[in-house]
Amino acid sequence: MLDRVLVLSGLDPSGGAGIAADIETINQFGVVSLPVITTLTVQNTQAVSAIQAVDHALIEQQLTALADDISVNTVKIGLLSSVEQINAIAHWLNESHLVVLDPVIKSSTADVMLDENMLKALRASLLPMVTLLTPNMSELQALAPDLDEQSAVATLPCEWVLLTTTDTSDQIIEHRLYHQANLVERFTYPKLPGQYHGSGCTLASAISALLASQIDVKNAVKRALDYTYQTLLNAKRIGKMQYHPNRAKPLT
Repeated sequence: MLDRVLVLSGLDPSGGAGIAADIETINQFGVVSLPVITTLTVQNTQAVSAIQAVDHALIEQQLTALADDISVNTVKIGLLSSVEQINAIAHWLNESHLVVLDPVIKSSTADVMLDENMLKALRASLLPMVTLLTPNMSELQALAPDLDEQSAVATLPCEWVLLTTTDTSDQIIEHRLYHQANLVERFTYPKLPGQYHGSGCTLASAISALLASQIDVKNAVKRALDYTYQTLLNAKRIGKMQYHPNRAKPLT
C-alpha cells in the first residue's frame, strides 16, 4: 500500500511555492500526494498581485469524494483564503488525522495573505486540530501577538510547534522544536545568500511525507530540514527575483 498525504494549498503559477512545491516534495519521499487547491493566485517570483479563494463548498465536496474512496491519515495545509474555508476544513478533520499546518500569513515577497478575521478563525477552529505547526517568527507574532516566544508558543493548542528564525536571522538560522510548549530540540543551519520561493512549503511537505511513512516527529523534522537545506543549496533562478528550491533528489 502506498503512503499518501492530502494537501490543501494554493496554486502558484510560477511553480515555486504552493501546491506545485508540495507535490514535488512529497513525491521525492515515495509518497502519493492528494492535492486540493484552496486558492488561485496571480504571482511570479517578484510579487503576489491577486488571490481568489476557491469556494468552500467545492472543497468540502472534494474532501468528501476523497474520503469515500481513499483512506487518509496525514494532511498538509498551506495557504487558506477565507473564513469559510478554514471552518469547513476544521470541521472535516478528525482526531485520527496527523495535520501539518504551514500558516501562510504573508508570502515570501511580504504580501499579506490572511486578514484578522481569518487569523481569528485559524486560532479558534483549525489550530486545535493541528499536530505540527511550522511558523516563522512573524507568523508566531501574528498568531499570538505581544508575547515572548515561550508564552506565544504556550498559547497555541498544537502538540508540536517548529519555529524557524528564517525571517529574523542574518547568519545562522535556528529551528526550535517545541512539544506541548516545551523546547525539546534545536536545529541550526548557516543562512544562505539570496531569497527563496517556497522553502516553507518544502519543509512542511517533507515533514508530512515522512510522518505518512510512520517516521516519528523528531526524526521527521530533522530529515525534512536536511532535505530542505539541500534544495536551497541547489536552488535555481528561473525568474527575475527569488530562487526556486531544487526539490529533485540527486542521482546516486
